[in-house]
Amino acid sequence: MSVITVTINGVEGSAPAGATLLEACRQNGVELPTLCHLEGLTPVGACRLCLVQVEGARRLLPACVTEAQQGMVVQTHTEKLVKYRKMTLELLLSERNHICSVCVANGACELRTLCAQLGVDHTRFEYRCPDLPPIDTSHERNGLDHNRCISCTRCIRACDQIEGAHTLDMEGRGIENRVIIDMNQKWGTSRSCTKCGKCVNVCPTGTLFWKGSTVAEMEKEVGFLHWIRGGREKKTWSYL
Repeated sequence: MSVITVTINGVEGSAPAGATLLEACRQNGVELPTLCHLEGLTPVGACRLCLVQVEGARRLLPACVTEAQQGMVVQTHTEKLVKYRKMTLELLLSERNHICSVCVANGACELRTLCAQLGVDHTRFEYRCPDLPPIDTSHERNGLDHNRCISCTRCIRACDQIEGAHTLDMEGRGIENRVIIDMNQKWGTSRSCTKCGKCVNVCPTGTLFWKGSTVAEMEKEVGFLHWIRGGREKKTWSYL
């Protein structure tokens, strides 16, 4: 495997050829915030929290979908980037109902964790709560609360790429977009859903939840993604 050299925050490091900037940063001990990215799923660059400055580039680049190139000089935590990330989180908080005190994911919410890490405890922007459908609890095991969705599409990608069901999709644009089931029907009436729960496990907020969970009771496990995807690529289906 060929190796390239990149300079991250003034420190020269290496990464495998073909790696993304996000992978290169993490392999060299530099963490970047993400909400839409999850190892095992195809990166989409939706949340824009991993934006970095690359010397010579005319704009900020999303690290999760930008391939690292030989000799790249990258800045990851400049004052400008930190400001952009805080603003992005504030915009997410202003678009939907993210009241942690009554959320099943309180304590296991990646949005809340990033807000705490970056010191975001309020939003400067006017709250915009779109007229969304009520919480869908028609499914035997799971529930869907559109008011907590950040449009990361993790659930859609897990359902499509890992489970192969493609039960979930996205409808609408901007603040009106939302996750839909099959042809925009109740989850409990879906004939394509396998009830595997992968979508719930990969959700970074309390949008998808286990029925019966109360405030702060949600626990999620995403380790299965590496095993399933690796097993399919290698055509092996055993831990042994």
